[in-house]
Amino acid sequence: NLSQMLTRYGFTTVVDTASDVDNTVALRRRIESGEIRGPRVLTTGWPLFPPDGIPFYLKDMPPEFLKQLPQPESAEQALGAVRSNLSRGADATKLFVATPQADRSVKYMPPEIIEAATRETHRRGRLVMVHPTDIFGIRAALAAGVDVLVHTTLGNAKTGWDATLIQAMLARDVAVVPTLQLWPYELRKARLPERAIESATGDAIEQVRAFAEAGGQVLFGTDVGYMLEYDPTDEYVYMLRAGLTFEQILASLTTAPAARWKESEQRGRVATGFDADLVVLEADPAADIRNFARPRCVFRAGKRIFPL
Repeated sequence: NLSQMLTRYGFTTVVDTASDVDNTVALRRRIESGEIRGPRVLTTGWPLFPPDGIPFYLKDMPPEFLKQLPQPESAEQALGAVRSNLSRGADATKLFVATPQADRSVKYMPPEIIEAATRETHRRGRLVMVHPTDIFGIRAALAAGVDVLVHTTLGNAKTGWDATLIQAMLARDVAVVPTLQLWPYELRKARLPERAIESATGDAIEQVRAFAEAGGQVLFGTDVGYMLEYDPTDEYVYMLRAGLTFEQILASLTTAPAARWKESEQRGRVATGFDADLVVLEADPAADIRNFARPRCVFRAGKRIFPL
């Protein structure tokens, strides 16, 4: 239900970072036609994975679904996957450049495949979003010139982002979607003790702190859809713990994504001539950051989409 998942929490535009492109484009058409009320949907469609590199947490999906997941073994195959995805209505490309396996190893996408997919996506004027998994995944993504890192990183040991790595991220103008709320959600599913969960989440929070303090662009996101916890309140709290100010968190929801998607002259602010995407909150989030998740009403392009 689009209302329960998205609009009741104030989202007027959402970015889907992995799905069956045909299904998502069909849903988008229904929204745009007015058949159903919902947010504007941008999608990466089918994500690309390393050769024989489906992550362990997807292995239980139906075999007929898994067969559809692109795992290009060459640059040419990667080009074909990107072209197919974008021609069918995807707005960006998503690359899983490193995927954890059941035996605790990690499969990495070959550099020539990352580069080919990135080059073709940029040639078409679209963004490349990356699931990095670990520090090596970040470095591989940076080398190819990607645009957005979706998720911070976890590891068996401390996974701090040092100054050299962060400077490389800034030099390449890479944005980060922290999805801090995802980590306790995942680690509790794995039945880890709370102390370990807090430690791992704390590492991710420090990554965001270091990146934001250096001037990095942060975009809001929780991985809802994969994550069945719809309420984004904890994400706002974690971002505050990472040292982001109210103004920075507001920007991560508004002006920053508008800039990243090259829509700053159309979205992200309340201004004459802009799309009337507006959220009226029950209370001031500057006083309590949790109020960002408490909208009274939500409008997209001047039409109310919550409450219905």
